[in-house]
Amino acid sequence: MAQASVSRSGAWVSALRNATHSKTAAAGATRRAVTASPCLNASSTPPRNPASAPLRQQQQQRVRAFSSSPRSGYKTVQEAKSRHKSGPFSLKAAGLFFAVGAGLIAYFRHEKARIERQRIADQTKGMGRPKVGGAFDLVDQNGNRFTDEDMKGKYALVYFGFTHCPDICPEELDKMAEMIDQVKEISGNTMRPIFITCDPARDTPAVMKTYLAEFHPDMIGLTGTYEAVKSVCKAYRVYFSTPSDVKPGQDYLVDHSIYFYLMDPEGDFVEALGRNHTPARAAKIISDHIGDWRGKLDRN
Repeated sequence: MAQASVSRSGAWVSALRNATHSKTAAAGATRRAVTASPCLNASSTPPRNPASAPLRQQQQQRVRAFSSSPRSGYKTVQEAKSRHKSGPFSLKAAGLFFAVGAGLIAYFRHEKARIERQRIADQTKGMGRPKVGGAFDLVDQNGNRFTDEDMKGKYALVYFGFTHCPDICPEELDKMAEMIDQVKEISGNTMRPIFITCDPARDTPAVMKTYLAEFHPDMIGLTGTYEAVKSVCKAYRVYFSTPSDVKPGQDYLVDHSIYFYLMDPEGDFVEALGRNHTPARAAKIISDHIGDWRGKLDRN
């Protein structure tokens, strides 16, 4: 009986050893299989389901759409720092800014000058009749009748003087000749230069023609009776005075105002130009007024 018990105990011990050995071998085989498998390796990525790829892309797009930090287009950190230091301004933006500013300044200066010229022209126009200028009926250097209606259609530059003037009139007529050429160069044939004598007793049409030929071929010389000349001088607010005790054949001087009177194509006074105006400055003023004119203008 005792021997049978011992035999059974030995059998159980042997069976237990065999089972433990089998489990150890199985566990080792499992570890080797896991290590050798490329699909279950810790460094590898498990296979993905192709059907789930569109879903993942939609999720990534939603994340980008709700992201508070936009993606930067800078390639390097130095480029990002440089952009951050310069801010929103660049050399191109600065150039555009100054160009626009300079253009606006030039425009407003031009408009300011134009408005000032318009103000001067409006101020000189009388209520009912002109303050300066008016109707007249005279004779030109060719013996033809010339009235204020013949002066209209172009701008007119009117000067009063006399042919026997020793110095002032020749100087002013030389200036007038320069003004004619400069205005014509800028604005074309848009101005009539007119010389009206204050000494009709000596300044006949023939004398006027010979005298004005020395200055400029475009000048129109006007004379007439003493009363007709006196009337036009009064209309243009021109002062003139001749000696009262002059004997026949005696030489004398005529005192008179020294201004150029600029008249617009409708016969209205625009501006007076004095001796302080250089030919270039006077021509610029006249050309600016011509450029401002919006009515009909004879250029023939």
